[in-house]
Amino acid sequence: MSGRGGPDPYDDAYGESSGSGDGRDGPGRGGEPDLPSHPAGPPRIPPQRPAAEDSGHWPGALDGGIPAPRPPTADETPTAKRTPERGSERDSERGPEPDSEPAADSEPEPESAPEPRPDRAAPGAEPEPAALGPEPEANPEPERPASAPPSPSPYAPPSPYAPPAAPLAAPTPSAPLPLPHNLLRSLLGAWALTACSQEETAAVEAHLNHCPSCAEEALRLRDAVGLLHTEHSLDLDPMLRSRVLAGCLGRRPARIPMPGWAGAYDAEAARLDALLRDMGEAEWRAPVRLKWFDGRRLTSRDTTVAGVIGHLMVVDGIVATSLGLPDPLGADAPGSPQARTEAYWHHEPGAAYGSGPPGAVRELWREQGHALVRTVSFAGRGVAELDVPYGDFALPIRDAFLDRALECWVHAGDIAEAIDYPYEPPASTHLKAMIDLCARLLPGTLAERRRAGLASPPRRLVEAGTPGRTLHLQVEGTGGGDWYIPLDSPAAMAAPEEAVATIALDQEAFYLLASGHVPPQEAAAGLSGDTEAIRDVLFAAASLSRL
Repeated sequence: MSGRGGPDPYDDAYGESSGSGDGRDGPGRGGEPDLPSHPAGPPRIPPQRPAAEDSGHWPGALDGGIPAPRPPTADETPTAKRTPERGSERDSERGPEPDSEPAADSEPEPESAPEPRPDRAAPGAEPEPAALGPEPEANPEPERPASAPPSPSPYAPPSPYAPPAAPLAAPTPSAPLPLPHNLLRSLLGAWALTACSQEETAAVEAHLNHCPSCAEEALRLRDAVGLLHTEHSLDLDPMLRSRVLAGCLGRRPARIPMPGWAGAYDAEAARLDALLRDMGEAEWRAPVRLKWFDGRRLTSRDTTVAGVIGHLMVVDGIVATSLGLPDPLGADAPGSPQARTEAYWHHEPGAAYGSGPPGAVRELWREQGHALVRTVSFAGRGVAELDVPYGDFALPIRDAFLDRALECWVHAGDIAEAIDYPYEPPASTHLKAMIDLCARLLPGTLAERRRAGLASPPRRLVEAGTPGRTLHLQVEGTGGGDWYIPLDSPAAMAAPEEAVATIALDQEAFYLLASGHVPPQEAAAGLSGDTEAIRDVLFAAASLSRL
């Protein structure tokens, strides 16, 4: 176009005016009424269009002239629209040349109806000559539905102003399906044991809010689960407490460096205290029979559990007085163990027969025992040789503690038998120390019996420190061993080669014999050698017992 409103060579070539046809320049379409009257020349290849025209911004759209085309709506979208090919239909559909501008007083032409595709003629129309349009494609693109967007041409460059793709919508989570009643009821057991998953727990608890039968069943199951976690086991081993206490007492580190010879008394007093701790009022008043051998026959005395603990307390008072501690019976108390016990039972009949507060005497006895252990622990080494008077005889304090440990074991067995409770023997090291004390006391006890006319006279006189007739005492068990007892004099030296008799018995039989619970002639022992020496030693062992 040479100027605004002037002739256009393009119009001369095709014989069309700019205002004819459908309002767009380019060759005619098949089915149009007015075709050029003169033969058409070869199609002219138009120059490259600016980017603004490619992107849909027509000249003048930004200057307030012809408005920019808008994308068709769903109602205006043709049923089939082919993406224009580069160099063919794009040339025929584009607007005026870039150097041509629309007239200032011209009005925008109305949109024309969609044209039929060049490769599909209108019904009844003759096919269009090949020279009047581009050649049809070899493989025409199949029709797409009206709602599908046109696919981009493989030859068209990507537009920098292409609209961004719409983001994908997030999937909407589907609501969980409610579980059936039978399934929820079957989950009640797992719910009571807290073995359900989080989803199952929420479903069950939601169901319990509106189902009375399941709620009642869930309450019963929760109560049953509570019975599975009882505070005390129903099948507790009755010996478990004794084993635990024995293990703790054997391995407990001492707060104060306690002498080794006091360890047996501390352990046996603690074991007896553990037996008394769980006793009720009726058990404190349970009858107990104390037995001992008075040198001629077995003797017994009836009392209660409280009376036994009072007896232990007043006899321990002899040791307490020797260490400078207060005597539980006062300053004018008798000296022998039996006299002290009779005085206590006489002045405190309620303590002897259990009519006082249950377990009150236990606190007094245990506190006195703790004071004994603390005192000898702080006293030093010299206290071990301090004498403790027992009336007719005296013992060094180290042997007195072993004697009190043996007394605790013997009377704990009496209490356990009265209340039908099992009681284990002491630890092997403590038991061996107690048997050793009895073996060391046998020569002096045998000499006393001879002076009282209760034993045969010595066969020969020996000087102090020289070998003489000997008896071999063999005790079997964890706390047993071999001891040799001089027969003719306590000052004589026992020698294995001078043994004239042997007594063999286990530790349980020795306990019953030394505690006066069986007659000497009925002791289960293996005997061999001099029968007179064996008889004298068995009776002397039974005479070690006392009230």
